[in-house]
Amino acid sequence: MAGHSHHGNTPAAWTAVLIVFVGFSIGSAYTVMAEPLGVLAGAVVVALGGVVGLVMRAMGLGQPTTPARPATATAAGATATATVPAPASGESEQKTTTVSG
Repeated sequence: MAGHSHHGNTPAAWTAVLIVFVGFSIGSAYTVMAEPLGVLAGAVVVALGGVVGLVMRAMGLGQPTTPARPATATAAGATATATVPAPASGESEQKTTTVSG
């Protein structure tokens, strides 16, 4: 795989989708009632949902824009430590690797 992705499972995404859903619901209800101002109000709420999502992402509550990079050694003989899940038990173990450069 190319990298880890949250697939939108972040507080910013959930909040934006919830607000947009409410906006579409408002607009749909007022469309059925033939009330243009209510439809416009729903559209404003939808736009507000997008703005809230962007603001929350800017606050750090969204998916990172750059993937986390693994630690790299800069000098010959440097030691890197990574935590990996133990096979079958679910507990983590420390694994130390010497990197030659």
